[in-house]
Amino acid sequence: METIHFRRALTVLIILALVVLSFLVIQPILMSIIFGLILAFVLSPIYNFFFKLTKSPNFSTTIVIALLIVIVILPLWFLTPIVVNQAFKLYMSAQSMDYTSVLQNILPTIFGSPEVASDFGGIIQSFVIKGGNTVLDSLSQLVLDFPILLLHLAVVLFALYFALRDKKQLIDYVKSLSPFAKEVENKLFKSSKDITASVLYGQVIIGILQGIIIGIAFFLFGVPNALLLTMLAVVLGVLPIVGPMFVWVPVCIYLLLTGDLVSAIGIFIFGVIASNIDNILRPLFVSRLTKLHSAVVLIGMIGGLFVFGVLGLILGPLILAYLIIILEVYRSKGKENTKTPFLMKAD
Repeated sequence: METIHFRRALTVLIILALVVLSFLVIQPILMSIIFGLILAFVLSPIYNFFFKLTKSPNFSTTIVIALLIVIVILPLWFLTPIVVNQAFKLYMSAQSMDYTSVLQNILPTIFGSPEVASDFGGIIQSFVIKGGNTVLDSLSQLVLDFPILLLHLAVVLFALYFALRDKKQLIDYVKSLSPFAKEVENKLFKSSKDITASVLYGQVIIGILQGIIIGIAFFLFGVPNALLLTMLAVVLGVLPIVGPMFVWVPVCIYLLLTGDLVSAIGIFIFGVIASNIDNILRPLFVSRLTKLHSAVVLIGMIGGLFVFGVLGLILGPLILAYLIIILEVYRSKGKENTKTPFLMKAD
């Protein structure tokens, strides 16, 4: 009997040791693997379309990855130096700007006193300089880490390739490891799929589209540093509650102050369209799907950003969503009719 217990304990220790060692091996590229899996989920409809035409998993996956490289990766490759250059120019302009005069011109009633305007102008200038230094340091580090980024990109593409090609086997394998009963397992997987689609399509994809629409307006009306502002609009578009209006509204004000009324009106029209396109596209993307409350999405994105970096904007809400799903499965266990929990309701 003691021998049996000893063997079981030894087996558990060996498994735990292998799990820890395996985690240490993949830990440096774990985020890249996860990003590849997320891309596989987003691009799965495109893969399904090509698979119906070709009936070949390998060929269909190759087409999807080729499209991803041509449409997304190559443009980013060529546009990144332009963004870096525009960021540097904007930083230099922000340093030399007279914020005291700007405050007095925009809000003469509040900042009529030169002392008050000077104090607030100094605070704004200090904030802008510190923020600019942080952004430039990040961009410099990005250039220095370029070889490592290429390795991470290769891992992302490999993970994407095999996750698309072998997605059925992968899902079956994950289900085989599930400790839940079959009924709970099916409900868990369906809810997880729905909520993942809701976050990715309803929040991330629509946010990117909103930023791109604003970017088109910036280029059409010749706004300075249009590419950098477009990237910023895309990032803010992904964030719930915030949105790209925090980019295009200040641009409109800037254009009005410089006397460019036509461009200001044009940016305003595009901004209104971008801000309201959410009401048109969201029902098409995530209709009949479980939706997360905006508070959960926002908290998840902010917390995820601190823990996981940029990828945390996606991982944070998903982690909270999966926790809510599991808690809901146990809460409703044995109950026939349960209401949708508050945190799983869309606004």
